[in-house]
Amino acid sequence: MGDEWSEGMRLLWEPRPAPARGPRPGLSLDRIAAAGVEIADAEGLAAVSMQRVAALLDFTKMSLYRYVSSRAELVALMLEAAIGEPPPTDPGANWRQCLGDWSRALAEVFCRRTWLLEATVGARPIGPRELAWMEQAVAALDGLGLTGSECFDAVALLSGHVRGIAHQVGAAGQSADPDVQIMSVLAELLRTRADRYPPSAPPSPRPSSTAARTRPWTSASPASSTGSPC
Repeated sequence: MGDEWSEGMRLLWEPRPAPARGPRPGLSLDRIAAAGVEIADAEGLAAVSMQRVAALLDFTKMSLYRYVSSRAELVALMLEAAIGEPPPTDPGANWRQCLGDWSRALAEVFCRRTWLLEATVGARPIGPRELAWMEQAVAALDGLGLTGSECFDAVALLSGHVRGIAHQVGAAGQSADPDVQIMSVLAELLRTRADRYPPSAPPSPRPSSTAARTRPWTSASPASSTGSPC
């Protein structure tokens, strides 16, 4: 994996010039990445192959190999193109606000393109844009007395939460609210099995609304659910 890893890093950080040889000029790394993203957006990451991308661009598969040497490199290029730059931070915001804005922006990206969840796992080359997202979150924690490793751990924890929400949204469908769905199922289970799960069961009706506020599944209104950031 060492050579493939090194080549992928070079491709992301020091893109090589377009090949001088070849009968049909016009291909570029940006065009190749955009074609791969188009396929993944429509059919998922599993549908992306060198052959499919080449066909979409009206080139032969061998033409693509003069630019990217493997599917892993292709996916790395797609990831960089799809994730984009992190949004600018508010200079007057504190660290909580910065990380909240960062989390919502990242959730929006993952919810819009759920195939990125699959593309951003495991050992792989990391490009400038993906690193910029991580750097922005780490920078928000600067000055809080955390060590470098603690900052990275905090960002990893936060991004893991964002990924979990995006995964739920992808499974539920873009038009559905996973929190509302889950709370609806929990409410029915706990209503009919309160004797087995007393700490979680909704309390008996009473004039005070305190319980409804502390246990959102007791409310009939979906607005009381915590909701996802996207």
